[in-house]
Amino acid sequence: MEPRNNVTYFVLLGLTQNPKEQKVLFVLFLFFYILTMVGNLLIVLTITVSKTLNSPMYFFLACLSFIDLIYSSSITPRLISDLFLGKNTISFESCMTQLFTEHFFGGSEISILLVMAYDRYVAICKPLHYLVIMRQRVCVVLLIVSCFGGFLHSIIQLSTIYGLPFCGPNVIDHFMCDMHPLLKLVCTDTYVIGVLVLANGGLMCIILFLLLLISYGVILHSLKNLSKEGRRKALQTCGSHITVVVCFFFPCIFMYARPAKTFPIDKSLSVFYTVISPMLNPLIYSLRNSELTNAMKKLWRKLCLIK
Repeated sequence: MEPRNNVTYFVLLGLTQNPKEQKVLFVLFLFFYILTMVGNLLIVLTITVSKTLNSPMYFFLACLSFIDLIYSSSITPRLISDLFLGKNTISFESCMTQLFTEHFFGGSEISILLVMAYDRYVAICKPLHYLVIMRQRVCVVLLIVSCFGGFLHSIIQLSTIYGLPFCGPNVIDHFMCDMHPLLKLVCTDTYVIGVLVLANGGLMCIILFLLLLISYGVILHSLKNLSKEGRRKALQTCGSHITVVVCFFFPCIFMYARPAKTFPIDKSLSVFYTVISPMLNPLIYSLRNSELTNAMKKLWRKLCLIK
């Protein structure tokens, strides 16, 4: 069997080979990436500076936006560059780095979404004990556990693929390095490895998604005990969370909770959870949250006065 370092680089076929379509996608994804950066940076800055947004919910929202910044930056700039320059090669080491970063921050994000659901559960179902249960130390521990979960998931994915023999074709039918397209290029039987990938990625997505559904089910059931204003506010907040969860989890479950095969729709779905979802998150949270919107307006006024 040939060693894996027979392949020193991969060729990414990208989303399209049509030069005109590449130009259109370049402009579109550049616009999406700018919106992602501005929106998420604005949320992080607003929550950090504002004295009124000091609850655990906003702490986790700032963490989610920060993760979205790095998660999107691990994939989108290279995609934009490849569309603009037409350069579609990536070294083996860069490919593995992208794979690790993508799964690390993607895994951390879905863990943070679960923590945010738990925060809303405590706030709505145990309001009198909220500040005791969700004290600062607990929030930091939950954040560390979420990041560790993402790291563990990512390191398992990387160690699974890194030592495999790549001795044949080096063309990846994708715009980024991911597990299923890479497994197609391995020149050995990948059945057992495919099962491990399914167990690591697919089960993680399904279990966390089921836990999220249960938590929101409990929250919605307990809304009958709240006042009309309390129900409105709770539904507003939970509605934002549920929208983000659906946008992120549905494509991920389809991609990873299945045997290690590739389908033509995979690239489109990958665009959704790597490019579009990080851009939508700030819009979803800010448009449906009056406190955050007002804090952003105050921050904007202060910046204008300083200028």
